[in-house]
Amino acid sequence: MRCRWFAVFIIANLFAVFVDSRNAQSNYIPRAGSWERRTAEQAKIDPAKLKEAIDFAVASETKGPRSQELGLTQSFGQAPFGELIGPTKDRGEPTGLVIRGGYLVAEWGEPLRVDMTHSVTKSFLSAVVGVAFDRKMIRSLQDKAIDYSSPIVPYQPGQRYDTAERFGQSSFVDLFATEHNKKITWEHLLRQTSDWEGTLWGKPDWADRPDRDPSKWLNRVRGEPGTAYEYNDVRVNALALATLNVWRRPLPQVLKENIMDEIGASQTWRWYGYENSFVVIDGQIIQSVSGGGHWGGGMFINAYDMARFGLLTERGGKWGSKQLLSEEFVRQAKTPTSVQPTYGFMNWFLNTDKKLYPNAPASAFVHTGNGVNIIYVDPENDLVVVVRWIENNKINEFLGKLLASLKN
Repeated sequence: MRCRWFAVFIIANLFAVFVDSRNAQSNYIPRAGSWERRTAEQAKIDPAKLKEAIDFAVASETKGPRSQELGLTQSFGQAPFGELIGPTKDRGEPTGLVIRGGYLVAEWGEPLRVDMTHSVTKSFLSAVVGVAFDRKMIRSLQDKAIDYSSPIVPYQPGQRYDTAERFGQSSFVDLFATEHNKKITWEHLLRQTSDWEGTLWGKPDWADRPDRDPSKWLNRVRGEPGTAYEYNDVRVNALALATLNVWRRPLPQVLKENIMDEIGASQTWRWYGYENSFVVIDGQIIQSVSGGGHWGGGMFINAYDMARFGLLTERGGKWGSKQLLSEEFVRQAKTPTSVQPTYGFMNWFLNTDKKLYPNAPASAFVHTGNGVNIIYVDPENDLVVVVRWIENNKINEFLGKLLASLKN
């Protein structure tokens, strides 16, 4: 009997060690400057099918010009006030990474190349808001943003305050002065349901993806905040400025110290604003960054750093033993917006009811931007995939091929 119980004890302990080992593998995070690799077979992926998926991604390169200056001018630049006011950079080859269980399984293209990532920038902006929320600098995301506002002075070299032309005019940028804007909460801004009205950095809100009917440009009906979704970069930039006003420090520094350094990101990424988006806070001239590359600027970053951020969000904001973004913030970020169920916080696109990508699990989500740049996050399959410069209408087919390569 003793021998039998001893055998059961040994087996139970061996099983516990095995489970702990599996858990340890699933919690692996790459150290700064290195990334442990696994073969496709070790990651339980069919190598031939994986190659087929990668070949498809490369063959599906976006048809847009590699010159991002030219591409943006040909698209957004055709809208009113659409001229570039921030830096751009020519893009590289179609590029990607496949991460499973945290380990690097496959890569292609130029993953070390720093390129514009366009509206994936919005996810980094959300993270900076998230850190402020976690530190109680923003007490609740349902608070009105006006309750956190203060005078914002734009930096305009050579500006004088004693001219007759300026007499009676405010010297400040007041993001939430109108009766409509006073109602806007942080959550409305994060979900792109604010319908914020105004002009910022020379861009009127109506000039971003303007209505086909010009008569509505200046006289549109304002929707109550929270009742309608509209993807609008002017309003994203308003969120960035409001967040800078809370932090009183450059947002790239906040992101670097609280997120990027913690996840072992490289020192090559940069986050830019515009030539005219400088303000004065506490006697310092600070650039308010943009939430994308619509008019230039935004996040310039390599694929490895994008994958690290994706791994952070796959792990629910946790990196190793440190919770960099709270579970509560991540929960809210992944909650569908009532008027746009495939959108959480910017730019967490959700696969609610598999409407976004039918070939992927409903629990998957992506951080995505023009180009197309995507960070595909799939907790169900323990996958993080970066794909850069792929045609938007080819993403679902690519994901179908990739997921078909998984052996479990």
